[in-house]
Amino acid sequence: MSTYNDPRFPGPDPYAPLKDLPSFPLSSTDIRDGAKLGEPQLAGNDVSPQLSWSDLPAGTKSIAITCFDPDAPTGAGFWHWAVFNIPASVNSIPAGGEIEGSVSLRGDSGKRGYYGAQPPAGHAPHRYLFAVHAVDVEKLDIDPDATPTVLGFNLYFHSIGRAIVWGWYQN
Repeated sequence: MSTYNDPRFPGPDPYAPLKDLPSFPLSSTDIRDGAKLGEPQLAGNDVSPQLSWSDLPAGTKSIAITCFDPDAPTGAGFWHWAVFNIPASVNSIPAGGEIEGSVSLRGDSGKRGYYGAQPPAGHAPHRYLFAVHAVDVEKLDIDPDATPTVLGFNLYFHSIGRAIVWGWYQN
């Protein structure tokens, strides 16, 4: 069972219906796995966290990063961040950083790039799953105006590894 599956949170495990993939080391100087998110990662500040990864599966040709809230009171969760076509030679992204040549999609907030945590007041605590995906192609041919769900669909067919670090927040 993944560490982010916890009865405090109302939503499902969004990765359960997907194929099992090997993991790899993923760390962050901004997020402690399973801990409450800090001010920079909240809505209004919208600073994407620093992430570092290593030991990607053989055959990795690019990276994608997503942040998903499976606890949003919708039938489909809430996408906070989706960026792809990061070169496989990159092994970290700084806080608030972007990687040259990568593509950032508009999340469910309508904002292109990272949108911080902002669960509805009085709702349960929400998880924010920051996933780094090892991809088997150098470039995913996805329209820059597509949704993160379209990216997720493509990642289903092209991911060869996935690592997740997560935090939570409640208003």
